[in-house]
Amino acid sequence: MKQFFHLIRRYWIFALTGFILTLVLIIPLRLAIAYTHAPQPQAFFTLGGEPAREQFTAELAQWYPSLEIWVSSPPVPEKTRKTFQSVGISLKKLHIDTRAVDTVTNFTSLVGDFKKRQLQHLYLITSDFHMPRAKAIATLVFGSRGIAFTPLSVPSDRPKENILHVLRDISRSLLWIVTGRTGASFNPAID
Repeated sequence: MKQFFHLIRRYWIFALTGFILTLVLIIPLRLAIAYTHAPQPQAFFTLGGEPAREQFTAELAQWYPSLEIWVSSPPVPEKTRKTFQSVGISLKKLHIDTRAVDTVTNFTSLVGDFKKRQLQHLYLITSDFHMPRAKAIATLVFGSRGIAFTPLSVPSDRPKENILHVLRDISRSLLWIVTGRTGASFNPAID
């Protein structure tokens, strides 16, 4: 019986190691392919939460009038529309999605929409203090689906986020890749 449990334990260790190696190798490969197929970003993806991010995107979008704009869970969608209209951006180009409840779901709720529209490269816009966590999540969630990103940070005077937030959301992103669930329903206080 002891040998049986030892064999099972070795199997799980082998399976987990194989899974991690597969992710480590496949995600960079999928990102490289996406960057090759779409060297320039094809749309804007702005994480909601702070109006400065939307204002930054609106000003930048004036220089790229052919690109669509996706804003995930802005605090007040009507203000978001007005921000873009005030600089002459057509609301036909603006997509406001309110399904996300936190940073991980900003990515997981829209990645399918991006795939359907065959978007392979996005500008990722968020605040500078939030960018390390956003990049980690984007690498896993978008990378697993072959979507590349170019990060653009909005300046702020807030300190960088705690590394524990980054590690927590890396874990949640891996959970999503494996199960299709982010774990957001377990803790409504997750940001």
